[in-house]
Amino acid sequence: MAGSTYGNIFRITTWGESHGKALGVVIDGCPAGLELEEADIQRYLDRRKPGVSRIATPRKEEDTVEILSGVFEGRTTGTPISLMVRNTSQRSGDYGEIASCYRPGHADYTFDKKYGFRDYRGGGRSSGRETVGRVAAGAVACKILEALGVRICAYTRSIGPVEADMEKFDEMAIRETLTAMPDCEADAAAVTCLEQARMERDSLGGCMECVVEGLPAGIGDPVFEKLDANLAKAIMSIGAVKAVEIGDGCRVSRSRGSENNDAFRMEEGRTVKTTNHAGGILGGISDGDTVRIRAYVKPTPSIFRTQQTVNRTGEETELNIRGRHDPVIVPRAVVVMECMTAITVLDAMLLNLSARMDCVIKFYRKEE
Repeated sequence: MAGSTYGNIFRITTWGESHGKALGVVIDGCPAGLELEEADIQRYLDRRKPGVSRIATPRKEEDTVEILSGVFEGRTTGTPISLMVRNTSQRSGDYGEIASCYRPGHADYTFDKKYGFRDYRGGGRSSGRETVGRVAAGAVACKILEALGVRICAYTRSIGPVEADMEKFDEMAIRETLTAMPDCEADAAAVTCLEQARMERDSLGGCMECVVEGLPAGIGDPVFEKLDANLAKAIMSIGAVKAVEIGDGCRVSRSRGSENNDAFRMEEGRTVKTTNHAGGILGGISDGDTVRIRAYVKPTPSIFRTQQTVNRTGEETELNIRGRHDPVIVPRAVVVMECMTAITVLDAMLLNLSARMDCVIKFYRKEE
């Protein structure tokens, strides 16, 4: 299977299935000397693990990470870092009824057509549980970026019809609310909508937003390695994400050039912009302003209503899904978006080290 590896210099390969023995990731390209312990990674995994609130799947997984290689005496060695999380709460019997038919909204049909085989126990590699490895790798990337003065923060912008009021933005609320919203009032309204949807055996979608602060100008490359293009690819690779916007996104199509252009000015000897419609990226290269990304997530496809489908032999049938499922994907996907953003930004920064001859000379020239 192709497509389980992402990145150029900071390169990750995720492995494992939803109902296998374990999942994990191998990170190559992490610099030696980074202080790293399992607790640094665990706090990110705790944000995405199931069974922690009434609006998440009741599947109970501790998602305890184990560092298998690449760290010695609390520091990275420069060799591949292997991270593993064991599955401890599989209930594969819940999926027996769908072994021969395709769940609407899932990858069952397309996976079967591609490979002639599928792991029907929770979706296998197509399961959202695959993101365990992404989050573990992203935690390492975030720690490196922190040392470089780059900070990344993702949160829930909306769920169903309920949108957070950015005038009431409270970063602490992102970790404290059930929905990962930065607005406590919107969180309460969203929870009410989710409870109503659950009573109706239905689900909701929503929007996540991620901001990158402290990223210097000049990161990213034109043409095929544009920073915004790579961010879009990274975030679209998260299951259930159906659209990605940078800056004003779709709104630019309704703007005039005079409205959309971000004017430049000087501030304390630095070039800055008066507005940020571009979302911190111009021509695929960071401009030094805040990078702002939004991702739109579809409703959870596993709903507890009778649905029409077909089986592998082409017969029409009805399907009733069993198992343990989130009524909304967004709150647990927020940290996945944050981590995929971190991996992408760090990889672009490492690639940038060879962009200019003066920087290469400065790095390698011996002090006289």
